[in-house]
Amino acid sequence: MRINTNVSSLNAQEAATNTNKTLSSSLEKLSSGLSINKASDNASGLAIADKLRTQATSINQGVDNGNSAVSLLQIADKSMAEQSNILDTIKAKLVQANTSTTSADGRTSIAKDINKLLDQLNNIAKQTNYNGTYLLQNSATATTASATLSFQVGETSSDIISASTIQSNVTGLGLTALKASVNAGGLSSGGAGTFQTAIDSAITTLNGYRGDVGSTQNQVESAVRNLMTQATNISAAESVIRDVDYAAESANFNKQNIIAQAGSYAISQANSVQQNVLKLLQ
Repeated sequence: MRINTNVSSLNAQEAATNTNKTLSSSLEKLSSGLSINKASDNASGLAIADKLRTQATSINQGVDNGNSAVSLLQIADKSMAEQSNILDTIKAKLVQANTSTTSADGRTSIAKDINKLLDQLNNIAKQTNYNGTYLLQNSATATTASATLSFQVGETSSDIISASTIQSNVTGLGLTALKASVNAGGLSSGGAGTFQTAIDSAITTLNGYRGDVGSTQNQVESAVRNLMTQATNISAAESVIRDVDYAAESANFNKQNIIAQAGSYAISQANSVQQNVLKLLQ
């Protein structure tokens, strides 16, 4: 028997050290709720989980972009809805002016009303914006068409949904001649009949703008619904890799705890065996 090197004790200590490391790792997982707390836990799993997390984050931002785009498009649509009401009112007043029962003074009053309504139609175009982006014309002072709007509703730069340009003001709707006439205070019965055609054309143009906005909004909302489904499934896939299974890990912890206790007993016994040498020396 040899007592200078207690091989049995060394083996037991090595096993106990490894068990304690496993026990510590199990405790870390149970306390954090993650099965991967550092790269050494699962290097390939960490790489996959991180990539899935980045993808989910990008998709969620795409969802936020889409929701913001819907809000923007709804602002444009509601503003054009009010402009549509104005055009309907102007059409009714032109019909009223185009009859012999309306006197010249009455037509003058109608012209003033139409002039104010056209001013308000322009005011709506000047005021309608989302976070400084003008929606119905180029800017508060420029009456040209608005800039093309692009929304990234997705995780890549190619996931773009675009909205058509809009010029929903007196100039864009082809009502400059009517505006000039009523601004001068003149509106004859014949002119009232002629301008009805211009109003009908303006209503058609405005309805086209609203149709484009509505179809774009439907496209964005569809993309958002699809992205939300993707984000949920990707997050679930990440959870399978990254999150700890408490049922399995708690069972593993209990097993390692028992092994650690047994290891301590084994070390104790390995050390006590050496004392048997004393009996040989008695």
